[in-house]
Parts: sequence; structure tokens; C-alpha cells
Amino acid sequence: MAPDTAVDPPNAAEGAPAQELPSRPAKQPKEKAAKEKPAKGAKKEGLELPGLPEFIQHRLDLFHKIKARNDAEIAAKPREEITITLGNGKEEKGTSWETTPGSIARGISKSLFERTVIALVDGELWDLTRPLEKSCKLELLDFEHKEAKKVFWHSSAHVLGEACERRFGCYLCNGPPTEDPPGFYYDMANMDGRVVAEEDKKALETISNSIIKEKQPFERLEMTKDELLEMFRYSKYKEYFINQRVPDGTKSTVYRCGPLIDLCRGPHVPHTGNIKAFSVLKVSRVSQLKYRQDRDLGLTADKNSAAYWLGNSDNESVQRISGISFPDKKALEEYKTFLAEAAKRNHRKIGQDQKLFFFDEVSPGSTFWLPHGTRIYNTLHTLMQEQYRKRGFQEVMSPNMYKSDLWKTSGHWGHYAENMFTFEVEKETFGLKPMNCPGHCKIFSHSDVTYKDLPWRMADFGVLHRNEFSGALSGLTRVRRFQQDDAHIFCTVDQIRQEIEGCFDFLYAVYGLFGFTFKLKLSTRPEKFIGDVAIWDMAEDKLRQALDNFVEKINSKWEENPGDGAFYGPKIDITVYDALRREFQCGTIQLDFNLPRRFKLRYVAGKDEKLPEAAADDPDPLPQGYGRPVMIHRAVLGSFERMIGILTEHFAGKWPFWLSPRQILVVPVMPNLNDYAKEVQSIFNDKGLFIDVDLGSNTLQKKIRTGQLEQYNFIFVVGAEEEKSRTVNIRNRDDQSTQAKGDLVPLQEALDKLLKLKEERRIENRL
Repeated sequence: MAPDTAVDPPNAAEGAPAQELPSRPAKQPKEKAAKEKPAKGAKKEGLELPGLPEFIQHRLDLFHKIKARNDAEIAAKPREEITITLGNGKEEKGTSWETTPGSIARGISKSLFERTVIALVDGELWDLTRPLEKSCKLELLDFEHKEAKKVFWHSSAHVLGEACERRFGCYLCNGPPTEDPPGFYYDMANMDGRVVAEEDKKALETISNSIIKEKQPFERLEMTKDELLEMFRYSKYKEYFINQRVPDGTKSTVYRCGPLIDLCRGPHVPHTGNIKAFSVLKVSRVSQLKYRQDRDLGLTADKNSAAYWLGNSDNESVQRISGISFPDKKALEEYKTFLAEAAKRNHRKIGQDQKLFFFDEVSPGSTFWLPHGTRIYNTLHTLMQEQYRKRGFQEVMSPNMYKSDLWKTSGHWGHYAENMFTFEVEKETFGLKPMNCPGHCKIFSHSDVTYKDLPWRMADFGVLHRNEFSGALSGLTRVRRFQQDDAHIFCTVDQIRQEIEGCFDFLYAVYGLFGFTFKLKLSTRPEKFIGDVAIWDMAEDKLRQALDNFVEKINSKWEENPGDGAFYGPKIDITVYDALRREFQCGTIQLDFNLPRRFKLRYVAGKDEKLPEAAADDPDPLPQGYGRPVMIHRAVLGSFERMIGILTEHFAGKWPFWLSPRQILVVPVMPNLNDYAKEVQSIFNDKGLFIDVDLGSNTLQKKIRTGQLEQYNFIFVVGAEEEKSRTVNIRNRDDQSTQAKGDLVPLQEALDKLLKLKEERRIENRL
């Protein structure tokens, strides 16, 4: 039986005014043989199950029963006049339990109502169709708002979930919105051995678009835990979520659209018709992955992986379908164009094509760097070392593994042990270090530090390991073994601002070399924190001053994220934008009042130094004349692996000369010029340039074309004339006018210009 005959037709959205259709006389049939029309639903034949599973009707029956009771309870609530204060300060009058955010938006203007995705009521996300309960502050959010995007994609996930149930009769596991990449997905189980195939993508998209066309309302319903367990008794997946996330004696919510009813906190768009452009992007059989708690009362996983239920390979695997949606078709087409360009820039493909790196199952999540990839790695390392010398940082080296005692002192053992590689040595537990900060604290505590030694800027390129789940691994951007441009600054409270400004200048200098733009966000004291409130306030004020001063210099802005700081101190997150305007968080600046206390760090204070009062909960009060340093965690590149992955896609494999692993290719026009070609190679190689020579048997044009495909910045073509005059003919990768024979350039002049180009670290590939 077709889905629309198995369930009630969609109701009007909650709070929406009833609409009456005008009546008209029925048309009389014409006196001629009518053509036989296909039966209703014939277009969907083969797309959906002939009849829906029994569990769907069970859900609907229980939903109707409980909704009738809840509707009666709401109808009995007293109606009172309420005041709704809009974001611009204007006030609107309404009635409690009747007026909805949608009716307020519609009353202001039709266009406002149509572009509004979700409401914010006293800071809480609220369905447009859900009645307001009391006087409140109301904000109306459109798709451009971050939270509205999440709601829009969350609603789209429910559309996809309904399509999956109608096509496969599956049990839905989890269907959240995602930010990176944008969109949504649903995981499915109980597929009776069926594997989702590529052809299912089009079928699911067709069913989803029919759901959207039906404008099915999203209906919210509160239910008790017992009622939820009864509704989802058929699914161990939903039962697990309910038992994990809904305490006994409490309630949670479900949302319905069409035959789909799912455990969900919401909120959602008013109806499926609000989703104007919808596309299924990927179907995949889900490897083991790490789950984490999500807004949907469930567990989410890293995108584009097949998963075992609860991350346990002894359990059955689930299958994932992901998609994207927008409020208009133009945005969808633009996004598909973006995806095509991003696919061309994929760092895993370019890394393979340019022979930069590879991965192997003998060591999952650990990069094998090939010679040309190692050149990029070392060039970035050299850049950071130069900057360290210039900015007064001192390099240190610390052990790769520590006893668990160190991690217990730092606090990582209780919160991070599962992300560490641990092992037994002589009946003691050790762990490979996932970060450098505890080791740097040991170095500080070993030294006799006075105020004259501060600030102490300590840098470390040590190898780090983190036990990422295999399903979370993703090329260079998520690995298990990596190195960072990791540094920690130990300073006094009075030195915080100057050190933060120095960190900003460092960021600006390095990101400018890559052509990155970036944004800054200050996260302040959370509800649970350690240390003294006065010190927090002073530190945050110094960060604001430093931010104000920096953004004024670069004509930019910064944002504040109240209450989102780490428990040990405020932090500044740095998000960079690549050539496709994608966001990546690489750098970080974090103040830390916690580790210096845990490791009992101290320095001899200056005679007239004004020291902050010790916190009441400090376990190790300082002796007279000693101060507790502030620790600043600081990274610019983040991990080298991740940054190289980002840069590969940012430059689309066309590396700027100073960073390029293939700077020059020498191509002799005939074999008797091989000696001159090798001599040119030797001259430029001795000056530290990456230069190769092609002495193979291919034709001249084939060699040049191969060099162009391998993205050499410059190709030197040398013939008899060049040998005689000690010159080269230079072809510039990024300048079409140089692709034919041009002026001959003396060797020394070419060498000087290329060395200058490398030294200046310009992005433009121009002499």
C-alpha cells in the first residue's frame, strides 16, 4: 500500500490559521472516450516498498493518542496577553499558548516570514509554529545564521530519514546536521543484508523531493520516557539513546513529518516545503568510528565513514547516506560547483599525483613522506625556525613517552587517556605524548627562574601521537602521528598583553605568506573554571586590548564567544580561509592558569613587582617573594600534516616557488647537451634550490609537457645556443607568454633572480 494511504494527510502547522478552499461546481465529463491515465503513485513504483512496516503504523497510532491528550491539555491552559519584544526593541502583543513566532513574522511582512528559518525565544531555539507561553524576547533567524543552518539541515535529515524508511524499511539510528562538511546524514540499520548502492541515491532524492512537495508539517510532541520506550520498542538503537539521554521520570520530544516520527529535540522548519533545493550526495557503507553526543539525543560519527554500532566491531555495521539542502536552487548549484572544484583540489589526490606522501595499513594514520613531500615539510620547518630566532623563542627537545604519573599531575590522564597510546614497561604504565605542555612544565620547574628570565618562549617540534579512531582518520587533516610548531610562553601577568600582541604579529607574518585571510574569536570564562575571578577578568581585559590594537592595524574585526573558554583560561581561536573560502582552525592562543599550579611552577619575583593575590583554592601557596607564571599555549601552523593538507588544496598543487618541492626542471633538447644540463643542475642545487633534470628518451615536447603536469615552477630548456652562451631559456608555469622560446637568460642572472624569489617568499611565480 502506498505511504499516503497508510497515514493521515498532513495537518496544518501548529499556530497557523485555518484556510478554507472556495467551492466550485464539479466539471461534467465530456462525451468522448477518455484516455486511460496511470494510477496515482505509479511514478513511485519500484522506488518504495509496496507496504510500510508495521512499526511505522504503531508509532503513528501512539503519536495520535498522546497528541490528542497534549492538545487537550494545551487547550485548557489559561490565555493571557503577553508582550513579545523583537530584536529591534519594538514590542508586539500576543496571547499565550496561541501566538506563534511564525504569526508574528507573518504579521510584520510576508517576505520576513518566508525567509525566516527558526526563532530564538529568550535565547532558546523555538519552532516557528510552536505557541509562545509567556512574554519574551523574540529573534527571527534566516538561513545565513549559523544556528538556522543547523536547523534547516536537521529538518532536511528528517526528510532523508523518511525517504530511507519508505525505500528500505530500515531502522534509523542517527541523523544530525553537520558543519564540516556542511549538510546532514542518516545512519541506517536492519537492512537485511542489503547494501546501499549508487543507484539508490537518485531514488532517495526522488522520494525526498516528493516529501518536500507534500509540505508535510513538522509536529512536535512531548512524551514521557516510558512512552518513548513503547513507541520505539522495535529499535534497540532508539532504546539505547532513550536510556542514555532521558533520565527516569522526565520527558523528551519526538517530531513527526508524514509517516516519520523520530526521537528528536528539534526544533525544525514549519514544513518540508520550506526546503526548496535538496540533493543526496553520498551513499556509503560505514569502518569503525568514534561516536560523540549530539543534539539529536544520539551519537554522531565523523562523516563519510561506515560505522559499527557504538564503535564496536563485534556489532553490526550501519550504513550512511549524506546530503545537502538550501532555501533556493541557485545556492545548491553553486555548492555543487564548489564540490567539483574541491574534488580537483583534494590533497590526497594531489599528494598521490605529485608523489608527496602516502598512507599504509601497516601504520594507519601515520604519513609516509616521500622525498618531494619531505621538501615541503622541511621548508615549513625552516620558516618556523627563522621566525623563532627572530622573535626570541628558544627551541627545546623533550621525551616522546612519559610515565602515567606525569599525565595524572597535568590532569590529562583523567580526561584524555583514551586518546593516548599507552603501554606497560617493567610493570609501569607509560604513554606516548599527545601534546608538549606537561614536558615544558617539567623543563621550567627544573630551572631556577627569576623575573629576569621572563618571558621564556619555549618551542618544540617533537613528534606527537594521538589515538584517533580509525573511522575518524582523514588524509593529512586527521592523523595519529604528527608534529606541531608547538610553543609555550611563560610570563608574568603584566606581560600577557605584550606577549599576545607578539603572537598576533607572528600569525600575521606567517599567514600572509600563504595568502590566508583569518578571523579571531575570544572565548571567555566558563561557568566551571579554576583560579581567581579577578585574575581572569584582568587577563580577559588584556586580551581584549591586544585584540583591539591588532585588528586596528590590519583593518579587521574580532568576535567574543562568552563562556566558551577552557576551564583553565581564556583562549583566542584563529580560523583561516583558503582559496575556496573554506574555514579551518589552525592556530590557537590559550592562557593557562591551571598547569602552572598543578606543576607548582614559580619564579623569583622582582623587588617591586606587584603580585596577584593567591587563589583561595591554590593547593601550593607560594612563599614570600615568589610569583606564579602564566602559561600561554601558542601554535601558528598547528600540525605540519594538517597545514600541508590545507595548503595543498589552497594552492591546488601549484606551489609558490619558495615552498615548491619542484622548483626547476632542466630539459636538454638533445642527448649531447646532457652534460650542460647536469652542470646547470649542479650550480642551482649547490645554492639550495630544488632542481631536477630530465635525461630520458622522450621527445622534447613530451618532457616539457610532463614537467608542466608535475607543476614545476620553471622549466629550463637548454640547447646548443644556451650551452655556448652559458644561458638558459626559461618557461614560467604561470605565464603563458613564456611557453615558447624567448630571450636567453645568463645563468648567474637566472640564479640571482630565483634566489631572490625564494628569499622573499612571494606567492607570485614571477622573476
